Amino acid sequence: MTGERRVASDRRSWLYVCAAVFAIAWGGNEFTPLLGMYREADGLSPVTVDVLLAVYVLGIVPAMIVGAPLSDRFGRRPVMLPAAFIGAAGSLVLAFAGGGAPLLGVGRVLSGMALGLAMAVGTSWVKELSQAPYDAAAKPGGGAARGALSLTAGFLLGAAVAAPLAQWAPLPQTLPYLISAALCLAGGCLAFAAPETRRSRGRASVGRLARDLAVPAAGHRRFLFVVLPAVSWIFGSAASAYAVLPALLTGRVTHDRLVFSGLLCAVTLGAAFAVQPLARRFYSDRSARGVLIALGVTVVGMLGAAVAASALSPLLAIAAALVLGIANGLLLLSTMLEVQRIARDDDLAGLTALLYAGAYVGFFIPTLLGVLSGWVSYPVMFVGGAVIASGCFALVLRYSTSYLHRHRGAADASSGDGHHGDTRPLDLALSK
Repeated sequence: MTGERRVASDRRSWLYVCAAVFAIAWGGNEFTPLLGMYREADGLSPVTVDVLLAVYVLGIVPAMIVGAPLSDRFGRRPVMLPAAFIGAAGSLVLAFAGGGAPLLGVGRVLSGMALGLAMAVGTSWVKELSQAPYDAAAKPGGGAARGALSLTAGFLLGAAVAAPLAQWAPLPQTLPYLISAALCLAGGCLAFAAPETRRSRGRASVGRLARDLAVPAAGHRRFLFVVLPAVSWIFGSAASAYAVLPALLTGRVTHDRLVFSGLLCAVTLGAAFAVQPLARRFYSDRSARGVLIALGVTVVGMLGAAVAASALSPLLAIAAALVLGIANGLLLLSTMLEVQRIARDDDLAGLTALLYAGAYVGFFIPTLLGVLSGWVSYPVMFVGGAVIASGCFALVLRYSTSYLHRHRGAADASSGDGHHGDTRPLDLALSK
């Protein structure tokens, strides 16, 4: 009977890690619908606010790039468990920043560090807990879906709850962050119950740790020519919907502006959440069909944003946010499935980190558009985005069915690590 309870506990263990990932994502995105509050109540300039939106990438990327290979060497638990408590610290700094840009920046960076660890290490941990021997009943690709849905649900609810609290509740600059801090602490405590999935390879020299930072699978041509052209649009599409469009429509939404901003967040991320189960059906191990469909929807969404920006119509903005949210969900899951197909055990977290590092380049799009807005109109810039996304589509189409059964080649051989020296065809390497 004890053994049966242990098996049941192992099958649920992915939920504990998902809870931490969800809570951290909640804290990472609740700042977004509050941008208007900081512009109006604290007098921060639009560019300053856009920089604060993007600055947490400075926490995300280093945390992913360093944390992922460390978790491959030492295990998921010692790297992921601190993330929720770092996220709680970031929320508390934001809660008591008082609208001051320097402290807001510090809080955003801490939130970014937590999110970077959750995205690279947490989702890898979920993937490993969603397969034998922990959950042998999970469907293929189920781990990717569980991780992606946890992130998207956290992003969605963090924004959806923060906006009305800031609009109508007392302590608008404090209460939303106190709630996210409490959630992070609870999620961190739950993650303690999850078992370790990676056996530590023990202490290593500085040189060995430096070599661990390398991700040989990043040289795989399918990663270079199918995944990378799409990744910046993951959050580029979302940020265009819920960071740029609300600012453009400030003059047309005279009341409840924060709620409208939260609505665009909810529409965007709600669509992303709803479409992800469907995205698994689009995925194919014979082509890049899932990524191509996602990029096609991105083109349509950017053109829709151009129309909404030209007409300054709230209804058209909601429609554009819906399409861009669908693009976000399709892009997130399709690229994650590609990465989990390419990566091997020893570089899964590292390659996932590179995926998200590229994805967060898209969060600089609002800042870039804000800087360029003095010379180019937003509708023209959105059309330009659609053209660039079309170019990415063409590049992925060119390599859609190429390199599916090729050797990893020099990227693996150059690592000098016995774990990466396997040069079997990709389909055989992934079946082990």
